[in-house]
Amino acid sequence: MKLFLLTLRLLCLACLWPVTLLNNPYPNRKKNKDVYLVEHAKHRFRGRIDYKLKRKDSTKSLLIKTEQLLRIEDHDFAMRPGFGGSAIPVGIDVQVESIDSISEVNMDFTMTLYLRHYWKDERLAFPSSNNLSRTFDGRLVKKIWKPDVFFVHSKRSFIHDTTMENIMLRVYPDGNILYSVRITVTSLCAMDFSRFPLDTQNCSLELESYAYNENDLMLYWKNGNDSLRTDEIALSQFFIEEFHPSHGLALYSSTGWYNRLYINFILRRHIFFFMLQTYFPTMLMVVLSWVSFWIDRRAVPARVSLGITTVLTMTTIITGVSASMPQVSYVKAVDIYLWTSFLFVFLSVIEYAAVNYFTTQEEMKKLKRLKLSDYDASQAMAFDGCFHDQDIELSSFPRLSDLNTDMCVSSRNSTTP
Repeated sequence: MKLFLLTLRLLCLACLWPVTLLNNPYPNRKKNKDVYLVEHAKHRFRGRIDYKLKRKDSTKSLLIKTEQLLRIEDHDFAMRPGFGGSAIPVGIDVQVESIDSISEVNMDFTMTLYLRHYWKDERLAFPSSNNLSRTFDGRLVKKIWKPDVFFVHSKRSFIHDTTMENIMLRVYPDGNILYSVRITVTSLCAMDFSRFPLDTQNCSLELESYAYNENDLMLYWKNGNDSLRTDEIALSQFFIEEFHPSHGLALYSSTGWYNRLYINFILRRHIFFFMLQTYFPTMLMVVLSWVSFWIDRRAVPARVSLGITTVLTMTTIITGVSASMPQVSYVKAVDIYLWTSFLFVFLSVIEYAAVNYFTTQEEMKKLKRLKLSDYDASQAMAFDGCFHDQDIELSSFPRLSDLNTDMCVSSRNSTTP
């Protein structure tokens, strides 16, 4: 009986074999097609193979979209994490890349930095067997909740977007989030120039939440004083003495108290630049104005030209320094130095005018005391070029040829007729 059943099965297989060959005349074509599709998918999608093409491989798992993995559509991310409960702590970590410029005229500074936020949102927790984080760019950041940190007293700021937006989002399986962004910000710095250019400026960049007060969001430095790191920064006119973080509270009458973080840095000005551009030229102008004291007082063009030139040069230096500084209402240290130097230069011109005036008056008095004998006033004026009064009695004076000719020469060179 068993032999009969075995023979019957063999006959059935023999009858079905031609039918199978007719339905599939090229038995290897489907296999080759599957291999081609798999290789083509690898090349096109850079290794990501559609599940339908690799369903025969049981070692490969199904790829899930990021929105499905993080369940973004299942939550309302317009609300902060833990809404209605205690304030959510948000740690801040800053790395200063550079201080681009410091303007005394506008009283501001421009800084480029990496701003990093740390918080926990359990709505973004996802299962993971290896406990590895996932990193995303700015496209996913727009779909989730993030802290609304802004810069207090900032004038301009922007996020770098070359070649893509410089935004990074890293999500851990337990819901911890790292959000990093590269920003350039121009902020106000209240400077005191009373000791300029020997001044030291203390500037700060302030961070604060715009919408959430201390009951909803608590800002803090992630690693204390180590939360603020700087690259090697070199400035043309300043030396950075210190970088340190601090924190405090800010009160707004209508919305309440807010946590505020400070990035403080102290700048000390280099004096050598102003020594070359201001102090040394000013000292040389003062010394140059004193050269006129050794020039003969009768050399009027030389002394006047030298005095006026030094005065105009000092005026140009004062104008140049004032143009590079803000128009403050108090006196700066450099103003005292420049105006004192200008006073020395100006007094050298006044000194020559006074000397010339008094010596001329003295010579005129000496000339009037002299009595000429043989010449009347008109003949004397024609001879020596000096004016003589008609009422002067000349009969009792000696002859002009007997007088010392030095006095007449001195009178002709005088500037006062």
